[in-house]
Amino acid sequence: MNNLDYLIIGQGLAGSLLAWELLQRGCKIMVIDNGLENATQVAAGLINPVTGMRLVKTADVEHLLPCALRCYEQLSQFFKQDFYIAKPMLRLLNNELLLANAHKRLADPAYDGYVKTIINNPAPPYLEQQQTGYLQTRLLLSCLKQYFIERGCYRQSVLNYQDLQLQPTLSWQTISFKKILFCEGHHATQNPWFSWLPFQLVKGEILTLQHQSQLPDVIYNFGDWLIPLDKQRLRLGASFDREHLNTQPTLHAKNTLLKALKLSPINLDQATVIDHQANIRPCTLDKQPFIGEHPQLSQLAIFNGFGAKGSLQIPKLCKLFADALLNQTPYPSSIDRYYATYFPH
Repeated sequence: MNNLDYLIIGQGLAGSLLAWELLQRGCKIMVIDNGLENATQVAAGLINPVTGMRLVKTADVEHLLPCALRCYEQLSQFFKQDFYIAKPMLRLLNNELLLANAHKRLADPAYDGYVKTIINNPAPPYLEQQQTGYLQTRLLLSCLKQYFIERGCYRQSVLNYQDLQLQPTLSWQTISFKKILFCEGHHATQNPWFSWLPFQLVKGEILTLQHQSQLPDVIYNFGDWLIPLDKQRLRLGASFDREHLNTQPTLHAKNTLLKALKLSPINLDQATVIDHQANIRPCTLDKQPFIGEHPQLSQLAIFNGFGAKGSLQIPKLCKLFADALLNQTPYPSSIDRYYATYFPH
């Protein structure tokens, strides 16, 4: 039997970056994935430090953002590919509350470098946001998958939980491990060891449009978002559906997104839809990721639940998670907060 350090379940952004981090630290790993399109591949990969109606900074963004940018730059240099595309964002201020909050953030020194100015001409007003952009997630995962394959640490396989042996040694097929790390996105709701965690899955759909319009090279945020891929293609998203949790694109979501675009100030009347994708985001009830060991089976751990902020959060958190795995330092954000509810003493 081959003896490795970690079995990583899932090759989305969480599993891929965690695998990369552990390999850089000299660990022996195996990544298994079903090979199907996952939420990361469909996701826009947006990095936006200031979000919501209140225009609030993401918690700990001062540490998360530099780490994410360093990570993607290192990967770009290694693979000779551009993964992170920095672009300013124009946030439509289409109500009085947003406009008031924009003025408040511009006057707050803590937001220097994240918000720049309000653009009033032409109307309606927009807030220009900085340190924004998007990650080319599909390209990054493809490069990392090939890297894992070349090093013999990737298997394409549909995981049957019954095939994971916990006793007498932790093993899968003919390989034994010190610990199994579950990074399986929305599939965690079927995981016999972690399905008790309060996930709040959300289906999202994204359109790719082709157009001939002359648009500034910026990301537009008007409730939905618009990301230019090049001079003739852009992505529009994303829908938000907690009821129909499947990966099938729907006419309803397509029409809703196109209607929102027509109601926005952006003129794309001649645009045509050339692609339509759907997948399920592994969001959580309190919007915090699940990172930590199972309360009764310490050889099983989870690294999941990043939702829409994975591109920003995962690089830093996978470093902290690796520190915890290798050096027994405290977990960065553990599932301890749910132990009392689900496993009362």
